[in-house]
Amino acid sequence: SGSIAPQTCDIASWVVVAQGLARMADGRVYNFSAGPSMMPLEVLEEVQREMVNYKGTGMSIMEMSHRSKDFMQVANEAEKNMRDVLGVPEGYKVIFMQGGATLQFSAVPLNLLGGAKTKADYLITGQWSEKAHKECAKYGTPQAVCNTKPTKFTTIPSKAEWKLDPEAAYVHYCMNETVNGVEFKSTPDVGDVPLIADMSSNFCSRPIEVRKHAYIYAGLQKNLGPAGLSVGILRDDWAAGKDEMKICPTYCSWKITADNGSMYNTPACFTLYVMGEYLKYTKKVGGLTHWDEQSDKKSRLLYDTIDGSDGFYKCPVEKSCRSRMNVPFTIMGGNEELEKKFMEQAKKVKLYTLAGHRSVGGCRASLYNGMPVEGVEKLSDFMKSFRDENRT
Repeated sequence: SGSIAPQTCDIASWVVVAQGLARMADGRVYNFSAGPSMMPLEVLEEVQREMVNYKGTGMSIMEMSHRSKDFMQVANEAEKNMRDVLGVPEGYKVIFMQGGATLQFSAVPLNLLGGAKTKADYLITGQWSEKAHKECAKYGTPQAVCNTKPTKFTTIPSKAEWKLDPEAAYVHYCMNETVNGVEFKSTPDVGDVPLIADMSSNFCSRPIEVRKHAYIYAGLQKNLGPAGLSVGILRDDWAAGKDEMKICPTYCSWKITADNGSMYNTPACFTLYVMGEYLKYTKKVGGLTHWDEQSDKKSRLLYDTIDGSDGFYKCPVEKSCRSRMNVPFTIMGGNEELEKKFMEQAKKVKLYTLAGHRSVGGCRASLYNGMPVEGVEKLSDFMKSFRDENRT
């Protein structure tokens, strides 16, 4: 690990540094933001230690060339750990692109609708899959396999209700809807049509079935680092560019990205580095099995608190598809004055960023990997005391 002070510094100086780290940790809050989101303190402290002088190179990771030996080592190790943690098999490439998952809403049709098939199926179960479907219409013909907007995106219909087209170029779904709090509990069965998943907000929270997908993409700013990159797990045949549209911008091309090792131009170096540290930490604590168990524990605790409140708190989502990552809830049937009071008082006990998405309202607690169990326990205790003090 790099040093934050010259190696000749004395013990007293290191004591001051250690005290500074302790104060930083003491002053932190439980941040329930939907993203960018809370990260493990151990990861942040490692980044802090290496910030000024990365591993004795005399420069920060943010200052070095992305083609330097030191940075290439960071990037290669990060990709290897990504493959290890997620169990990415042979026959798939791992790529990193900028523009977040949102740019992939365009990249997906641009890379796949340039061949004989120009129709694509979309499962619309929340705002993000709705936006992906809308973006596809600029480049091809998107078809709604299902659309739960009439129920305010609070459910996932059974497969019997889906309208799948066996001739579609692909089927796209969003595994976890951040705004609406809806999550697929298993991989959708879509037959022989290639399957694409936006896993942005539950990526690395559970084991995934890579082989059942042709392409998986996810923004990193929920469970794996700061904002700035989207990771893609891409089947080899789709990295060849055979169905890429002629109008596909160079920067959206999966083939060009893969052929250039995700370094066609300067990547988001700092984000890539922090992701690598998060992956090392993930391995250290037990991999996806650990995060899966933690997600179960945290979400169960919060939903039990909501369901056991005699209607004071309510979650609008059907129990069968409630998200383990994003928990929306209302207070007294959507009493805005009470919800505002709840969020203000929560801050006094270090519980922050509990407002629902601006388009939905209410409250929302996001329980990503960086949120420790004790943070959710503290939220649960606060919710119970707030209910006791404010119910009529």
